[in-house]
Amino acid sequence: MNDGGGPSGASSNLGFVAGVILRERIPAFERMLWRVCRGNVFLRHTEIEAPLEDPHTGNEVYKSVFIIFFQGDQLKNRVKKICEAFRATLYPCPETPGERREMAFGVMTRIEDLTTVLGQTQDHRHRVLVAAAKNINMWFIKVHKIKAIYHTLNLFNLDVTQKCLIGECWCPVMDLDRIRLALRRGTELSGATVPSILNRMDTPEVPPTYHKTNKFTSAYQGIVDAYGISNYREVNPAPFTVITFPFLFAVMFGDLGHGLVMAVMAFFLVWKEKWIASRRIEGEIFGTIFGGRYIIFMMGLFSVYTGIIYNDIFSKSFNIFGPRWMTNRTIYQFQDHGEPAHGTLFTLDPVLDFKYGQGPYPFGLDPTWALASNKISFINSFKMKMSVILGVMQMMFGIILSCYNHLFFGKLINVFCEFIPQVLFLLCMFGYLVVLIFYKWVNFHASMAGCAPSLLIGLINMFLFKYSDNPKNNADGTPCLQNIFYDTQKSFQSFLVLLALFCVPWMLCVKPFILHRRWKASQAALPLHNVDENGHAEGGKVQASHGGGHDDHGDGATFDFGNIIIYQAIHTIEFCLGIISNTASYLRLWALSLAHSQLSEVLWNMVMKFSFNINGWGGIPLLFFLFAAWSFLTLAILVMMEGMSAFLHALRLHWVEFQNKFYGGQGYQFQPFSFATMTDGNKPVDE
Repeated sequence: MNDGGGPSGASSNLGFVAGVILRERIPAFERMLWRVCRGNVFLRHTEIEAPLEDPHTGNEVYKSVFIIFFQGDQLKNRVKKICEAFRATLYPCPETPGERREMAFGVMTRIEDLTTVLGQTQDHRHRVLVAAAKNINMWFIKVHKIKAIYHTLNLFNLDVTQKCLIGECWCPVMDLDRIRLALRRGTELSGATVPSILNRMDTPEVPPTYHKTNKFTSAYQGIVDAYGISNYREVNPAPFTVITFPFLFAVMFGDLGHGLVMAVMAFFLVWKEKWIASRRIEGEIFGTIFGGRYIIFMMGLFSVYTGIIYNDIFSKSFNIFGPRWMTNRTIYQFQDHGEPAHGTLFTLDPVLDFKYGQGPYPFGLDPTWALASNKISFINSFKMKMSVILGVMQMMFGIILSCYNHLFFGKLINVFCEFIPQVLFLLCMFGYLVVLIFYKWVNFHASMAGCAPSLLIGLINMFLFKYSDNPKNNADGTPCLQNIFYDTQKSFQSFLVLLALFCVPWMLCVKPFILHRRWKASQAALPLHNVDENGHAEGGKVQASHGGGHDDHGDGATFDFGNIIIYQAIHTIEFCLGIISNTASYLRLWALSLAHSQLSEVLWNMVMKFSFNINGWGGIPLLFFLFAAWSFLTLAILVMMEGMSAFLHALRLHWVEFQNKFYGGQGYQFQPFSFATMTDGNKPVDE
């Protein structure tokens, strides 16, 4: 209490003070009172169980309540000073019981009033927050929009009259009418007296690149943009990637069962895309998979297609049209009229045991090959040739697209000095190899297969000018694989090699020579208005422009011929070596397809086939566990891990082997003012 309980003049009456103090200070507080007051005070204290809030720090502390009895004003002053020293809080307490009861009643009444006020405040705050929670997202969006609008307005400039704002921006030409209509509507709705004016202006700056996409094509455009933003108005490979990317993936991943699993999973994401998008599920991995759901769906469908061609479903083949390998010979005839040993394997003769009258298997591989011991040799030969064919076709398509770039930008010199020799170089080397592959497939039947020329050795001998003039029966013991395909092969292949070699100096020297001649012609036509003291002409600056871009070398005063030669030599060497390495890189289609099929077959033989060989009732429950293990490993390894591997290899084939034939990728992205970008955090697409 602030004052003693007894009257100040009555020394015979006991006085007291009451208050609270920190619990840990009680022992020291008690000793100090005993020493200072010489034992003439009486202290009683008890702990407060509930923690109290410190008014200074706001932390919860534990305190004790105390009461001190004393006699006389001198002890009263000493007790108060000790309480102040220990930072104890003193509270007033009336002397008589009636006053104390009245004061306690008043305190309880105030506590009840405060409790009522706090409860009503809590309810009111809850109602306000609940009402605000319904609109908080809308308020956030409005604040973001307002901040974005003012931030953009800060980029505007004031005109000379300080009354109008002038802004310069990029916009698609096709949207000019929509922008004018939006400005007119904004003027009408705002009630402005001065309308907004939109003028189209010319600028030497290179415009940004803008590709209009939707939710299906945006993922493919993202794959292309990850390599580099295309130059302004050059050929965009994204429309072609919609087909070529999932197809090359499926060539490496070809399995009907695995492709069907992938397609079903992606179809669920496509089917429930609005529901999933509304849940805003966090996670980088799931966000990537959900964003590429259409790519995964297409990859699954194409994998089903190639799986039917490979006749492969979970490493097993299916017989739909009936096999074309069927023998009518007996075991006795197979053994040349001898007794066969137990477990002997027999080789089917394609001349005697193939039903030529019915033709080949209608679609895909014959299911008989799944049981053949030389299955891998046959499949490898087929897939290796197929990889080369697909690679040469895609590279040729990329070179053709470069011609469209040259013609669009008016770089006719590039058509003559780059496109034509590049096409001839590719056709003379690997285009001719593709022709030989089809020629060998068509002209060499089963009876001639044992002595068919080798494509690889023939290609090597083509560049070594090494040919064998032996007859086809090779009576002198020369290997059959060195035979020629046709009579004029030697002279024709020599012509192709010489033409390919001629294309190298064509790409290297012709273009710099033409640029130099053009520069000299421009210098001769330069008007000599003034001549400086060094004899140099002073006049207008003449640009040696040859289509723009990186082909603009030199200006009206200088021409760095050595720089142009070095630049052209780098690109020539890169193309010539790249054609060889890129063609070899497409063999990954064969390698990954072989690895995927073999992993699938090994998993089947080690897990599922093992359960089928168990006799008795114990094999039934074991079959369920092994099937669960096989399903999990198939999904985790063959679908997810192998799918990721095939995806990355298909990505590399498009970036390096395909796009570098025509794609510059040195532009910058068009970033329009969009509320969808700031409120959603995603790239806006046109639905």
